[in-house]
This record gives sequence, C-alpha cells and structure tokens, in this order.
Amino acid sequence: MSDLFPETIPSQAAPPPPRDDAPLADRLRPASLDEVIGQDHLTGGEGAIGRMVAAGKLSSMILWGPPGTGKTTIARLLADAVGMRFESVSAVFSGVADLKKAFAAADKAAEAGQRTLLFVDEIHRFNRAQQDGFLPFVERGTVTLVGATTENPSFALNAALLSRAQVLILQRLDREALGQLLTRAEELEGPLPLTEEARDALVASADGDGRFLLNQAETLYNADLDQPLDPALLGRFLQRRVAVYDKDREGHYNLISALHKAVRGSDVQASLYYLARMLTAGEEPRFLARRLIRMSVEDIGMADPQALVQCMAAKDAYEFLGSPEGELALVQACIYVASAPKSNAAYKAMKASFRSAKETGSLMPPQNILNAPTKLMKEIGYGSGYTYDHNADEGFSGDDYWPDEMEPQTYYTPVDRGFEREVKKRLDYWDKLRRERG
Repeated sequence: MSDLFPETIPSQAAPPPPRDDAPLADRLRPASLDEVIGQDHLTGGEGAIGRMVAAGKLSSMILWGPPGTGKTTIARLLADAVGMRFESVSAVFSGVADLKKAFAAADKAAEAGQRTLLFVDEIHRFNRAQQDGFLPFVERGTVTLVGATTENPSFALNAALLSRAQVLILQRLDREALGQLLTRAEELEGPLPLTEEARDALVASADGDGRFLLNQAETLYNADLDQPLDPALLGRFLQRRVAVYDKDREGHYNLISALHKAVRGSDVQASLYYLARMLTAGEEPRFLARRLIRMSVEDIGMADPQALVQCMAAKDAYEFLGSPEGELALVQACIYVASAPKSNAAYKAMKASFRSAKETGSLMPPQNILNAPTKLMKEIGYGSGYTYDHNADEGFSGDDYWPDEMEPQTYYTPVDRGFEREVKKRLDYWDKLRRERG
C-alpha cells in the first residue's frame, strides 16, 4: 500500500431505500440504468456506458455535465450493474484523510476479491496534488474511478488523471426529458395543480436541471392548491432557476466566445442574445465594454473606423450612467459592431509588422529621415537629403523610408468593404505617385 494512504476502515455501507417522506427527487431516483432519463447516448446499448455494462467491465471515467443531469445516479447504478462495491467521497466535504480511508477500504475489499467503484463528486474541487494521489490506485486497479464535475475537465483536472479516464459528457435535459420526469412525478403523487400551459412553463423554468424541476413540483404538491395555476400565477408562485454562469469558469468563456463570433459573423440578433445572456447572469458590464472595443479593432478596423468611436462612447456612457441605464449603451454598441462591415486587415497588419520588427532587430532608419539636433549629427549626415513633403508637388515626396538593409514590405492590405474601399483608393494613389517618382 502507498505510504500516502496507510489506514484501513470498513467498507462504505450502501444507502438505505428512501423513506416515504424523503424528497421527491430521492423517491424518483432510477433503480436501473435503463430508467435514467435524457442520457441515452451514454446509457443506451450503443453508448459508452451501455457497452461497458454489457461487457461487465468498467474503465475509469469522468462524468461531465450540468447540475441535475444524473451524474451521481449513474455512478451508483454502474456499481450495481456490474456487481462492484460502491464507495463515495465528495471533494466539497472530504480531504486527504477521507481519501486514505476510501483507498484503504478498497484495498481490503480487493483482498477479498471485491472490486470497488470510487465515486468522487465535484472532483474538480480537489487540488492538483490531491488529484495526483488518485493515480497509483487507479493504475494498479485498486479502484475504478468515476468522477463527476460541472467544470470543463480540460481546465479543472490534471492531464495525468485525464489520460487514465474517459471523459463522458452528460447533456442538459431537454423539454421531452423534463416532461418525462414530471410524468413520473405525477404517477407517484397525482396530477400537478397546473394548466397545460403552466406545465410547459414549469418545464421551461428548469433550464435543463431535472433535480430543480422535481423540487419545484414538490413545492406545488406541498402547497395544497385549490385550483390549477396558469402561467402568470405560476410565475408569481415559483422562482425561475438561476442560469448556470460562473464568471471565472467555462460558462463565462463559452458565452463571450459566442458573442464575439456572432458579432464577427454579422448576426445582430444572436449577438444581442449572448450579450443579454451575460448581462442577465450578472457579468460585469465593463468587461463586456472592453470586449466590444476589442471587436471593433480586431474584426472591423478601418472598414468602419466609427466602430471604435461608438464602443468607446458606450464605455463612457456606461461609466456616466451606471446600471441599468448604462447597459443600453452597450446594447447600442453591440448592434453597431455586429452590423458594421468587417475587416481584419488592420489586425493582420499588426501581427505581420510585429513579426517583421522582431526579425529585423535594430536596423537603423535611413539617414535622411534621422533627427539631427547636434552639430556632430549633422556633420555625419543625419537628416541630409530629407525632402519636406509639404514642399513637394501634391504634398508627396516619394522618398524611401525603409532601412537600407531592408526591402519595402506590405503589411496592410485593405479589403474592398466599407470605408476600407476609400482607404484602398488612397493607398493606390500614393503607390502610383511613388512609382512615377522612382
């Protein structure tokens, strides 16, 4: 046994059946994998879990999905389906001591020929060192690890742990799956005190979370209502589920990516939707102002230089008005950048010129355009031969401004859209004069 986990304790006892007065969600918990709702792509005969159960052999896995989609239920049913001992820890309430006990119990069970499925809820909450502690026990087969997480495993879990476990993605429950859950509840408790329209509204309010839906249904049953509620009365009686959104986690990055790409794709309506998703979830409006400003220079640039002006004005308006009035300025800026002609020519020019600057090092500009504030500098040729453009015909000298050791480069190539069409005409005009003057 590893020195990290030396102690032994008895095996974890199986949970008793739910009492008659247990929460509705517990009483409706599936008794077998084929009763799990909404995850057929995993638990069905062709799914990864279905195939493993049919073969009677499980590999370690990470169940990744939103709250209320059945991660804990599936883990417990997996153990029953293949005859494994079930051990459970939660990263919220457990520490190294609890893991030591769990691994010691699994070792003891293995000596008696009993395999252990170790379920780790909220596994992403264990730090990197604690996650590394799982590795030797997974590698030698002391436990089959089933971790559950609501966070993207790519960010939340060690690469070494991920390499030893399959990542299986649970889907948020759709309207059909949530409807099936309510039907099961009604088979057990009787019809819900709702009109058909209110029942649909209740399903929509759950936002894909089955546990939340059943908790809401239980509240309605306990209220002992005299008559069915319509959608308006239901809205006053119950609260909607708060959207899942962690401002420093994957939900944040997914939505800002969706907003940026919708703006880039000139879809005004989708852009407004994702902006609204973030604002209503509590995102910091200043963050969104910064991102809109970035979009104005990265994806629009000189195709419509007013995009940057509009976004800066929206930022100033928000700072002046505050929430919620100032959020209208962000909406206006979002509409402007999404509807503007698009060009990343300036963005590409920046990357190309930066790359060229790094590659060419410390090349001196040509002497004719160097400043000559001292007598010595004038004597050695600084500024000699410089042509003052305003004194030349058409205000253009056509001089060569590149270092002597470097050929002229082209970094910026305007597109034929928006204001950049006019910019292209200007560049073509200067290039024509430059060729004519050698």
